[in-house]
Amino acid sequence: MKLFKTLLLVFTLLVNFLIVQPSWADPPRLTQTPDYAEVKQALNELIQAKSAPAESGYTPEQIEQKTGELNLQKYILETALEWGQCRNQTGQNLAVYAHKAKRNQQPSLYYLGNGKITDDEWNCDGVYLPAGAKIAGLITGDTQGQELTEPLALKFVPGTQLIAQTNPQTGAIELNVSPAKVFKAGETTWSIPNLSAVDISAQFPNAPIED
Repeated sequence: MKLFKTLLLVFTLLVNFLIVQPSWADPPRLTQTPDYAEVKQALNELIQAKSAPAESGYTPEQIEQKTGELNLQKYILETALEWGQCRNQTGQNLAVYAHKAKRNQQPSLYYLGNGKITDDEWNCDGVYLPAGAKIAGLITGDTQGQELTEPLALKFVPGTQLIAQTNPQTGAIELNVSPAKVFKAGETTWSIPNLSAVDISAQFPNAPIED
């Protein structure tokens, strides 16, 4: 009986270790990524622009807004405990870019079902928006949303916990974090196909998701 209790205790501890172990994993070292170096360089350039805004081509308001966005990106990269994740609350499929975390590889395009969040062992690099999609916040001060005339890829720094949702009043997609970069077709090595919202809605969700 004593041996049985000992074996049961060992088994219980082993199972608990296997379940809890992922939470002990080291957080990603995002300050060693190229994204962190780019953010720091951009912040330094804005500091110089503040002293001569007319020469920089930005208004003081634009400089302040961009500085705030970059400081948030820097904070995410310095403090994130997980890789970037995307949560879809748009009411329909959301096309996202993702790659297996810790692998230096090109992100691929996946389709994330409504109400789902991408797997934390992957990094959700960004979101694809088709022509005709209505998105708020890409233009300073825009809250109603602008209809896109061409498809775009929105990139977010690693570690970003992104939430995409649809405003029921305006019908525009709203993001809780501004993108670090916005790409048009031909401006990045990412795949930016010419899809419609109907095409995306018809896709079977295949993005890696949390159970």
